Amino acid sequence: MEILKVFAALGAGYLLGSLNTAILVGRLFGTDITRRGSNSAGLTNTLRVLGKPAAAMVLAGDIVKGVLACLIGLQFGVYVEAQGTRESVTLLAAGAGAVLGHNWPIYFGFRGGKGALTAAAVMFVFNWVMALTSLGVFVAVIALTRYVSLGTICATLFFVVISFLPVFGTTIYFKVFVALLASIIVIKHRENIRRLAAGAENKLSLKSTGR
Repeated sequence: MEILKVFAALGAGYLLGSLNTAILVGRLFGTDITRRGSNSAGLTNTLRVLGKPAAAMVLAGDIVKGVLACLIGLQFGVYVEAQGTRESVTLLAAGAGAVLGHNWPIYFGFRGGKGALTAAAVMFVFNWVMALTSLGVFVAVIALTRYVSLGTICATLFFVVISFLPVFGTTIYFKVFVALLASIIVIKHRENIRRLAAGAENKLSLKSTGR
């Protein structure tokens, strides 16, 4: 019965995450975001293609669905005890589902974004201190390099590393969860990694061209 609740939480998170905000906002602006710019249905491409108002809508939407998925996961109420810590595995499952849905949305032919923003929202629900520290790494890397992809990858890997620090008291379930999400995010950024290595990656510019 408990395992069914875990899968139900995963499915609920996936269906919610599949409501890809960038695609929906793009349609609102009369644009197929998956065929413009980098073809990625995410915040950065929305900012470059449609401008700041559209990007703000995507930012809000991706954060809200990540948080909602976690709250739904909590309602299923399956917990485990490990290393003296009680943790909601249905919350972890729903959060993972939201990221999977964002990246491979069932409503949009499984063509989605890269999952970083939704994953960040999920991580803030789990542990806001760890998430805020990783956000600092993200901002610092972008400030130094203006590469959003590099900032995302560095912050993601940093979160994995600090999840193993005893001071945060995370369980093995959380560590596995974080490692899996990080793997997904890095794999989704593989083209960015190739462009970074070749010196061909686009740098962030707040002077977006708009529509």
